[in-house]
Amino acid sequence: MDGYDRKRFILDTNVLLHEPLSIYSFKEHDVVIPMTVLEELDRIKDRQKDVSRDARVAIRTLEGIFHDATPEQIIAGVPLGLKDDDASGRIAIISDRHLPEGYAVFTDDEADNRIINTALYLQKHHAGSKAVLVTKDINMRLKAKGAGLEHVEDYRSDQLVDDIRLLSKGFCHIEESFWDRVGECESETYGREVIHTVSEELLPGAHINQYLIDDTEDFAGRVLDKENGQLRFVDLGRERMMGRKAWGIHPKNIYQAMALDALLDPNIEMVILTGPAGCGKTLLAMASALEMTIEKGIYDRVIVTRNTPEIAESIGFLPGSEEEKMAPWLAAITDTLEVLHKQDECMDGSLSYIMGKANIQFKSVNFMRGRSIQNTFVLLDECQNLTASQLKTIITRCGEGTKLVCSGNLAQIDSNYLTPVTSGLTYIVERFKDFEGSANIYLNGVMRSRLASFAEENL
Repeated sequence: MDGYDRKRFILDTNVLLHEPLSIYSFKEHDVVIPMTVLEELDRIKDRQKDVSRDARVAIRTLEGIFHDATPEQIIAGVPLGLKDDDASGRIAIISDRHLPEGYAVFTDDEADNRIINTALYLQKHHAGSKAVLVTKDINMRLKAKGAGLEHVEDYRSDQLVDDIRLLSKGFCHIEESFWDRVGECESETYGREVIHTVSEELLPGAHINQYLIDDTEDFAGRVLDKENGQLRFVDLGRERMMGRKAWGIHPKNIYQAMALDALLDPNIEMVILTGPAGCGKTLLAMASALEMTIEKGIYDRVIVTRNTPEIAESIGFLPGSEEEKMAPWLAAITDTLEVLHKQDECMDGSLSYIMGKANIQFKSVNFMRGRSIQNTFVLLDECQNLTASQLKTIITRCGEGTKLVCSGNLAQIDSNYLTPVTSGLTYIVERFKDFEGSANIYLNGVMRSRLASFAEENL
């Protein structure tokens, strides 16, 4: 790969596991795969885990590129552009077991150390181009910098926002009075709905199904569409929104009211609920699920799922059905059902009746692949721990007449390689914000208790 005055990206194993086709993301730059990475992929590919599938995809991708290459070409680098025309760089495999003497900073024979040594070797040996180590391992990035590597990066092609504070909240808060700012506008009445048309300049950056609120106590709206510099929104009325209820639950603030409006609208097929612990995400979703399944008969059943701590890889070999095994992970849902029926004379009987009437099923994410789910209210809880590809697997299962609710708290990520900006939850918030069939609401404020509220703000 000599003679290329451009960047050389040395990829760590976790980058290929995070996105098996990541080698095509570096466009005109060159990619280097250390031999240690192939060894680690080989060890992972046969495990009975979800990550093994990604390892096999990465291996098959590399095999397809190097299929007809000679050993000399593999070391020198072969063009990437055969698969993706935008990727005009080259890819090479380099043996990191026997680097020339004097280049190894780390002598300990550990995988991370060998990969860092390779990057340091390329930095010194190919002074005309920039050697960049790409890894999702924070500690490895620190070690590499400490060892003298000048350029170390996280893999960011799946990162749509640089700062989680820039993430769309799903609503726009206008200071003072919205109508004072708008003045005169065109209005149309369709039955009980009033739709207004204003200039897009009044609300720059507004997206479809974004809610609009102001400092007054009477205005609330939702954007319907935007075209030709005009923006159309439906006037919802704050008092009317606050007066709505689902399964006996009334919204406690305007943020819950916006969430409830989206949850109870069958034309919005996906609702994304984010916010701190105790803001009412699960409670509102379950109340809406029961209301729309039992009272209105819009959906035939309710499926509740979430990733288990093993990142949806296994639910174990203990006796019991799938639902019994999932019960510990879905205790938040059963807690919520108890809250919804705590006034009942016989709560256990009510819960059994409701579980049967709404046909509530607890499912593992691991068993969602390959299914086609019709006429169902699907609640995906705790999805801040899922990657974009895992969420894609679930979203693409949804067939006709299905509503999907994704909820999660980006401050409570348990996954080793996910951060708030790279979480699949963040990814879908940004990707779906202009899709007319989805709405996203950040529920501001903790409603659980004053203890939970104080902890959220001060711990």
